Amino acid sequence: MAKDDEMLEELKKIRTLLEPKPAPAAPPAPKGLWAEFMDFISKYKVLGLAVGFIMGLYLGNLVQALVKDFLLPAIGLAIPGMKDMATYAVTVVSQVFGIGDFLVALITFIIVAFVVFLIVKVAKRWGME
Repeated sequence: MAKDDEMLEELKKIRTLLEPKPAPAAPPAPKGLWAEFMDFISKYKVLGLAVGFIMGLYLGNLVQALVKDFLLPAIGLAIPGMKDMATYAVTVVSQVFGIGDFLVALITFIIVAFVVFLIVKVAKRWGME
């Protein structure tokens, strides 16, 4: 009988270990405008979305300037009769290569990327991921 009681006790211990534990209580809602804002930023990953949107916008401008100012004039050199595909800048064999717009787009992209980098660095220091 002692062996049966021992096995029964062991089975009871196993049953208590296998029972699901109650879910932990939800953390209290943040109080104050700043705490709510930080909770919003971290919960919905708004910072990552904003960084992606801003970088995509300026990268698109950079690619557009590259195509308009370098690729289309190069195509104009290859296909006779296509003049003035871009305006302002260097003329090579009757085709205009607009380096000014591309350089402005490139510098703007670099500055924006650096500013976004600084914002993300500060946000990480504040605990926003």
